[in-house]
Amino acid sequence: MAMTMHDVDRFEASRPRLEAIAYRLLGSASEAEDAVQETFLRWQAADVDHVEVPEAWLTKVLTNLCLNQLTSARARRETYVGQWLPEPLLAGDPMLGPADTAEQRESVSYAVLALLERLSPNERAVYVLREAFDYPHREIARILDITEPASQQILHRAKKHVADGKARTEVDEAAARRIVDEFLAAATSGRTEPLVRLLTQDAVSIGDGGGKVPARAKAFEGALAVAKFLRGLFKPGKAKRDLVGGSPGVYATTANGEPAVVVVLDGRVIGVMCLEVTAEGIAAVRSQVNPDKLERATRRWAAADRGEPLFDAF
Repeated sequence: MAMTMHDVDRFEASRPRLEAIAYRLLGSASEAEDAVQETFLRWQAADVDHVEVPEAWLTKVLTNLCLNQLTSARARRETYVGQWLPEPLLAGDPMLGPADTAEQRESVSYAVLALLERLSPNERAVYVLREAFDYPHREIARILDITEPASQQILHRAKKHVADGKARTEVDEAAARRIVDEFLAAATSGRTEPLVRLLTQDAVSIGDGGGKVPARAKAFEGALAVAKFLRGLFKPGKAKRDLVGGSPGVYATTANGEPAVVVVLDGRVIGVMCLEVTAEGIAAVRSQVNPDKLERATRRWAAADRGEPLFDAF
């Protein structure tokens, strides 16, 4: 039976929610878009007149596609060059999804997305569906073909794994801007002491270049090591300008709800640095510089007026 415009409209009404689920499950905007498109193709091929609850049907199809993707992604990441980090989403990106509750905001934070990499595919699915989208365990059980008690047990394990990471502090947009301003002032001061004061003792700095942009294969660990790295990173130099092709602009914003530094050259986002803030200070600096993971950020950046940069780097 040919698909009608009404059937297409029903799918499109679900697309934002499906993309937000897929992004949280996969940590990749491009892979999330592919999973949603494949879900549409399944919808197109189905006898949709006999689908009683389209939202439930679409969520089940999408989730299982993502679970298959996560299983293969684990094998791919074993051969990934250097550290693997999620694809960042800039403030205002609809793929960030609902942000009405603390659980929803936390589920899409860069810090938690990194922690979710510790979970099994099923743990990740239960955590995302329950914490970010408030699906009841009864429905999660139907989506994953498990029992309701099993869903509850999986969530308990998943939340424990996530809670074992550092507890982040929620900040609003104004606070995020102050944090980034203070961070950049310390990073460009030419001294390590101001940075050390902003960092927790066990702070880490992780960079994802994907083998396409230079990034250290191992994380920097400890406040002093991170501070020394950041001081060198922000120190001007011809070699850095030659490497990136000019002097990029540095902006303060948020990404995935966290304070972030965005580096832009000729309208192209070439780096997003997310700061994980805790009550004790900045606990992690996660830098995404893999160009494959910055294409959506570049498109979103071009679609809005971001004003003038704080300064030009290098």
